[in-house]
Amino acid sequence: MNTLIKTKKISALFLAATLIFSVAACGSGSSESADRQDAVDTYAAGVHASYAASLASAQVMHQAIDAFVANPTVSNLDDAKNAWLIARSDYGPTEAFRFYGGPIDNDETGTEGLINAWPLDEGYIDYVDGNADAGIINQPGEHPTIDADLLISLNEDGGEANISTGWHAIEFLLWGQDLSLTGAGARPVDDYTSNANADRRGAYLMVASELLVQHLSELVGAWDSNGSNYRSEFVAQSTDESLRQIITGFGELSRGELAGERMNVAYSERSQEDEHSCFSDNTTNDIIGNARGIEMVLTAQYPNGVTGTSILDVIASEDNALATQLETEVTTSMNAVRSIPAPFDQHLVEGVSDSSPGRTAILNAMTALENQTDTIVAAANAIGVSIEVS
Repeated sequence: MNTLIKTKKISALFLAATLIFSVAACGSGSSESADRQDAVDTYAAGVHASYAASLASAQVMHQAIDAFVANPTVSNLDDAKNAWLIARSDYGPTEAFRFYGGPIDNDETGTEGLINAWPLDEGYIDYVDGNADAGIINQPGEHPTIDADLLISLNEDGGEANISTGWHAIEFLLWGQDLSLTGAGARPVDDYTSNANADRRGAYLMVASELLVQHLSELVGAWDSNGSNYRSEFVAQSTDESLRQIITGFGELSRGELAGERMNVAYSERSQEDEHSCFSDNTTNDIIGNARGIEMVLTAQYPNGVTGTSILDVIASEDNALATQLETEVTTSMNAVRSIPAPFDQHLVEGVSDSSPGRTAILNAMTALENQTDTIVAAANAIGVSIEVS
């Protein structure tokens, strides 16, 4: 046989064997498992970066509150409100890291009820603000010391709407009740200067702010890359279990929580008290922030430049068409929530038609979030994990 022909045959056989080996290796799941683990590691780093960003802006807010309580002027009150709004926008996307028993939702040690619980019951609002007999602020006789232990002990005491800590307690202390259809609450600065119990109200605001910073610090620590903590356990468990938890988190947020509890309850009941940030009229921004969290986890575009293999990449490796569909639906839902006119409570007034632009926009956004949730469940199944969401 011609030596050149023999060499070509050997080369062709070698190439064919190499291709067969390569296909077999891809089918074995080794490279796929590495991609999945990278997606889990990227998520863990992204969670830490997101909570760190939230903590940083909450600390700035606390400094603004400290300055206001020390010198309660209209200007300083406005600064504290603006700092709350900025810090709130950093916190909103982190809600996609919930609903699977992690550090914030753990039944025994979770702090979610102390950080973002809502709504605040109107009667309880009067109680904590000193407008009712024996309230925290104007309790007759010897006043209890307003400290962290007191506020934690009273939070959700007697009912889930009895909120005394977290974002919305601070929000109420800064804005007061929203009695306007065109603007937010308008708490007078006199509540911190000349009105009854001004000093105690200031003490309450400071303690609530300190507590929020503390609880966010604990979440940052739980997801830090150093040490033995929740993150170390999360990245060490099976990738399938980690992926199940990750997708459960943003899947539950998408429909049961965001479209349901945070939008549909207020929409259906036309109840201002049931909207998320009802005192500051920040509800539409809350909704956008939560929806952004879903997009953020799917695409692995986190704060501080953290990126890597995304959940969308993992889905695409199994079913590219399904990944494309989900990406398109999430873009649709993001556009839909951004189309809701602010303030949210204008669309809850009795007599406003369901066909009005505002209520139509809310309904469209809820529908988009519900539709994408079905695709999220299908995507989980496509990568071999099963999730249960509302």
